[in-house]
Amino acid sequence: MLKLKRYLKPYLGLLLVGVALLFGQAMLELTLPNYMSDIVNVGLQQGGITQAAPEVIDSDAMAMMQMFMSEEDRALVDAAYQPLGEREDADKLKETYPNAGDEDLALAADPENGVNDAFNRAAYALVNMMEELAPADSSTETEEQTSGTLDAGAMAQLTAMLQSGALDEQLNEAIATAAVTPESMLEQTGVVLTKSFYTQLGADTDAIQTSYILKVGLRMAGLAILLTVCAISAGFCMARLGAGVGRDLRRDVFRKVSYFNNNEMDQFSGASLITRSTNDITQVQNFLSIGLRMMCFAPIMGIGGLIMGLSKCLNLAWVLALALIVMLGLILTLFAVAMPRFKKMQTLIDRLNLVSREELSGLMVVRAFSNQPFMQNRFEKANKDLTGNTLFVNRAMATMMPFMMLVMNGLSLLIVWFGGKQIAASNLQVGDMMAFIQYAMQVIMSFLFISMMFIMVPRASVSAERINEVLTCESTVADPAQPTEMNHPVKGVVEFKDVSFRYEGADANVLEHVSFIARPGETVAFIGATGSGKSTLVNLIPRFYDATEGSITVDGVDVRQLRQKDLREAIGYVPQKGLLFSGTVATNLRYGRADASDELLKESADIAQATEFIETLENGMDTAISQGGTNVSGGQRQRLSIARALVKQAPIYIFDDTFSALDFKTDAKLRAALKGYTKESTVFIVAQRVSTIMHADQILVLDEGRVVGKGTHEELLKNCETYREIAESQLSKEELA
Repeated sequence: MLKLKRYLKPYLGLLLVGVALLFGQAMLELTLPNYMSDIVNVGLQQGGITQAAPEVIDSDAMAMMQMFMSEEDRALVDAAYQPLGEREDADKLKETYPNAGDEDLALAADPENGVNDAFNRAAYALVNMMEELAPADSSTETEEQTSGTLDAGAMAQLTAMLQSGALDEQLNEAIATAAVTPESMLEQTGVVLTKSFYTQLGADTDAIQTSYILKVGLRMAGLAILLTVCAISAGFCMARLGAGVGRDLRRDVFRKVSYFNNNEMDQFSGASLITRSTNDITQVQNFLSIGLRMMCFAPIMGIGGLIMGLSKCLNLAWVLALALIVMLGLILTLFAVAMPRFKKMQTLIDRLNLVSREELSGLMVVRAFSNQPFMQNRFEKANKDLTGNTLFVNRAMATMMPFMMLVMNGLSLLIVWFGGKQIAASNLQVGDMMAFIQYAMQVIMSFLFISMMFIMVPRASVSAERINEVLTCESTVADPAQPTEMNHPVKGVVEFKDVSFRYEGADANVLEHVSFIARPGETVAFIGATGSGKSTLVNLIPRFYDATEGSITVDGVDVRQLRQKDLREAIGYVPQKGLLFSGTVATNLRYGRADASDELLKESADIAQATEFIETLENGMDTAISQGGTNVSGGQRQRLSIARALVKQAPIYIFDDTFSALDFKTDAKLRAALKGYTKESTVFIVAQRVSTIMHADQILVLDEGRVVGKGTHEELLKNCETYREIAESQLSKEELA
């Protein structure tokens, strides 16, 4: 993937914004369980009362509470409270606490400076004293305390006994016990007493609870909306990133392939290039759109969930550690089993595309030989291999999901079981346990995302490597660093100087020591047995390959010193197989010269003997041509290919066995018309029929890559045995005479 990092540079801003939004989304998701914990702990269990230090307290109740405080706590509380009548907002407070009088006390200081802790300790000491003094059957009192009410008579009796000094020893012991009791055990006791004090002052505790729950609930709703906005925005940024990079990769791969020469096309099969341009780029795009999002989001959620969960209850850390070990084992097992199959996936897709492409492109041959079962079996094998590989991977993933759910549900069960014990020991609150469960689920889900990364990243990496192979493939036929400018106008003098050629990786030359000169107005023809190197020879002129030895010059300049674009603009090329592109007849003829006039199109079609059948078409020049020209015959396709080359009005023409698809009559008419049209151009003709080339100015006879004869038709009949054998096999004695 790093090899394609340059494609991320234009979208760096989008990537950073997306990562920032993902971070925000993760932080918001990690915050929500805390709010849920507050609703349960404070809103439901504590009645919405958030602090043990009462906002307003009856003076008698304050005196009683101070009896259960240490000297230090008592001094702290005295400094924090003032008479209600001295407060500027006394009237407003009396609306909330209608039974409060001016002599009662109101909190003037920040309760976080230790006042809360003082009331928590005092409340704990008070409740302990009442439990010790209560009868054996104290279920009623306990129930009252839990509900937030205290028996006024019992409290008055307890106050009187304390003032008499009868319980000094028990009191000191209760204060000392409260001082060393963990804070988590003190909090709820203090809040229960505070609620009792508010009830005595006439406060509507139900309204306090409802207000708190609504306030926290609205905050949760706001955070949920903000979280949704972050998630959608992050998804949008990552989708734009993936789509943009995918578009750029497809553009560059297509551009690169369009400049490939025959050597590069031999290195990559057509089916493989299609797979790399589509499926492989889709894999990279999916990774950037979805995988990169998970890769950024999962670690934040995993680490954040772990920290937040442990902050709620460190005693349950072992439960989380056990789940993580099991999850890690599952992921590593999946990685070891499924990863080789994921890496094999793209190769199998290549194979399936190859078989499909061969079947479709060679459909006529398959039908002609009634070999549909053979091709179907080939496809079936490739299809089964891909299906089997995909099923194995999907089964591995499908098997993992139930295990993941088992771990998640088992983790929840363990947390509830052991968390319940912590709650019974007053080491944990119910809301905190619920939040811990949510954080544990977030940690497990982050591991699930990471396991998906173990699958997505290697497959995307393989695809990126395959794409990079295309993008970094160096063409064996390249433009020179300092090209030579072609002469204008181009005359078209082509000279081969002792040219030899060998295909890359081959052991022997295909062409050896070929030398000749072709001048404007001349027709040079090449003939020989199949495989003698005729097409290879003419393909050296437009630099589809470069000569291994020797040189080829155009107007005295070595073709390797020219820009390929300049060289090929001077050549009208017609390949062996006439290939047309989807569009219309006119767009196909203008393929080599976009500004060609309608008159030039008609003239070229006339010379190529294509006008007659074009006029029979429903829309003439505007008739649609299907992909590959499959809606016209082979001969018509070839004539349109010839017309397309003639539209260029090039100084050099190459006809690579172009006339073989034409009947003798059309062939003769076309060559006669062509002679006048190309009288100032250099023409190269590769042919199998002697009748096609017998009037050429120069004929080269090739045999196993060597020139065994050179001259006119008459000269070769006399001097070249190979040519004479070919001619005698095709022409009658009268035609040879």
